[in-house]
Parts: sequence; C-alpha cells; structure tokens
Amino acid sequence: MKIKFVAMLLLFLTASTVSAQSTFDKWPAIKEFHEVMSQTFHPSEEGNLQPIKSRSEELMNKAAAVLKSDIPAEFKTAPILASAEKLQLKSKALHKMVTAKASDADIKKSLSDLHDVFHEIVGLCSEKK
Repeated sequence: MKIKFVAMLLLFLTASTVSAQSTFDKWPAIKEFHEVMSQTFHPSEEGNLQPIKSRSEELMNKAAAVLKSDIPAEFKTAPILASAEKLQLKSKALHKMVTAKASDADIKKSLSDLHDVFHEIVGLCSEKK
C-alpha cells in the first residue's frame, strides 16, 4: 500500500513539474517571478525573512511584469488573468508591509498567500494543456 502511494505521489509530482516547466517555457515572465519567489519564500519557511525584506520591491516588479507581459493565448483566460491581477495586488501589499516594517509574522503570512496565488496561476495554466 505504501509503495503504491509513493509511486502515485512521484507520478503526480513529476507531472506537475513537467507542466510547470512547459508553462515557464511558454511564459517567461511567470518564470522570472518564480525565480525571485523561490529565493524569498523558501528561506521564509525556515524563519529567514531577510531575502523578502531586501527583495520585496523586485518581487512586486516581477508580479507587475507578469500582468504586462505577452501572455500566451492559451493562458489568456479570465481565471488566469484574475489570478495574475491578484498576484500583482498582493505583491504590492507585501512590499508596503515590508517598507512599513510590519511584524515578521504578518510578512511571512503575506508572502505565503502570495506563494499560493503563484501556484494557483501555474495550476490553472497546467489545466489548459
């Protein structure tokens, strides 16, 4: 039973990675956002908020670029565009929190919410295939 579960989990993770990679290949702006997101979010999981505190403006600008970019036609759907707008708004709010020196707990929560929106976009893009 455990082996079957692990095999299914690996299959799911591999399929998700392949879908995300092709999404990133087709939509470079979302890939660039992901690079900064991963370099700021993962350290925050370990309690290190310095990367997001020093790069929140960059992350905000990358989120704005996602919405302004040449979005591939297959991803130009109402749900994806709405999520991209949410990404931009939440990244701007996060940057304001950082500049206002909000609590670490609030910054971490805001970054986590932003991370969820990013994954929402990638998931929606994967469904379009």
